[in-house]
Amino acid sequence: MMQIKEIVLKQVKEPTTFQNVAPTFLTDDTMNKRKRQLLNRMKEEAFDTLVIYADKEHGSNFEYLTGFIPRFEEGLLVVESSGSCTAILGNENLKLAPFSRTPVELIHSPLFSLPNQPMDNDETLEAIFKKLGFAKKNKIGIIGWKMFTTKASDSSKLFDVPHFIVQALMNAKSAQAEMYNAAYLMIGEDGVRTVNNANEIAHYEYGANLASRCMLNAMNQVEIGAKESELGAALSAEGQYHSVVTIAATGKRFEMANIYPTHKQVQLADPLSLTVGYKGGLSSRTGFAIKEEKQLPETQKDYLDRVAKPYFRAVVSWLEGIQIGTKGKELYQLVEETFPKKEYHWHLNPGHLVSDDEWMSSPVYIDSSQVLKSGMIFQLDIIPSVEGYTGVSAEECVALADESLQEAIKMEYPALWERISLRKNYLKNELNIELSQDVIPLSNTVAYMRPFFLAKDLAFQVKK
Repeated sequence: MMQIKEIVLKQVKEPTTFQNVAPTFLTDDTMNKRKRQLLNRMKEEAFDTLVIYADKEHGSNFEYLTGFIPRFEEGLLVVESSGSCTAILGNENLKLAPFSRTPVELIHSPLFSLPNQPMDNDETLEAIFKKLGFAKKNKIGIIGWKMFTTKASDSSKLFDVPHFIVQALMNAKSAQAEMYNAAYLMIGEDGVRTVNNANEIAHYEYGANLASRCMLNAMNQVEIGAKESELGAALSAEGQYHSVVTIAATGKRFEMANIYPTHKQVQLADPLSLTVGYKGGLSSRTGFAIKEEKQLPETQKDYLDRVAKPYFRAVVSWLEGIQIGTKGKELYQLVEETFPKKEYHWHLNPGHLVSDDEWMSSPVYIDSSQVLKSGMIFQLDIIPSVEGYTGVSAEECVALADESLQEAIKMEYPALWERISLRKNYLKNELNIELSQDVIPLSNTVAYMRPFFLAKDLAFQVKK
């Protein structure tokens, strides 16, 4: 029988944050491993060629091999089963091709450039694909940014790339050649991007550390009269690109359809939401701009017992339950037992994979037989929606690492291992949360949750 843990709100020491963590670059060995693994998956699935699409919002599968995204343009990476790679780029990304981490041949296509830019070297995509030998291919994979898991359609024939690219491929291929959505090679079960080595974990921990550091900074700046824009500025750091729209929203949200921080000022008893994400990690918090429980709105006097404490109990169960070898459906069921959906109305996956994307994919769903593996990076993401009550959130990132991977991190990145150890000790000794040996926290503020933003010394804790 599951033990029901008592959650208390009491004085808790802030977690340690780390101010001078430099980005970790991916090594040549890691990049070569990435390409090799993708070629192996292509061989297993009998793909002759992959066509990987990218734009600013949907560039992670492309970036996985090249190391860059085409920023404000579009681009394609054509990967042959032989291992040869071709980058098809617009005007303003031609200069990046020589820096591609996977060596590429370059083809210029101004079709991928911005509107009204020069169309020098104008050539149809059909002609380019024919030059690349697509008429001789038998099985072509198209990779945008997502795989479709709907049962109402043939997911393998749904393509999330612009129609003009799909049409050009249809015109260039032979009549008997088949085209499939091949995103599952990247992000599905056994997808090459779902498991990370020590170098990749160090690379992504930079963003998780940064996001959680910014979150604590913003939380500490919450005062009556503070502007959303000021809190939003506290959620930005080191000039890094955000993986999600930054949220600093006080009071009623989405007025005038706005989703960005404004000059609205925090008022006493306002609901307040804060979210920041960088490559490798996201931090999110929701609560009230108050100091004590009696300041809760009249209709939500039981907010702690009705919503916040049960949510935190689910967070603790998730953190203590996730481990290598667990099936996705088992973690899903653990959350369901602790935090029943019919009562708390969460409907998304209670946890998903993170890397270059804030949400890459998820092995955690109701009937998932996917096994959680060493090297996976997870975002703890449970979103309740109880009618009449303000929401609650404490999203953060952890990774799973077996003994071998942990030893590699200790040896190759001792400073990272020290940060991980301090975070794990904080969870055990300050919040009374017992993680599995497999779990390594990548965020500084994992499970650090202050439901009352003005009570900066009060946070949830498991009662001993």
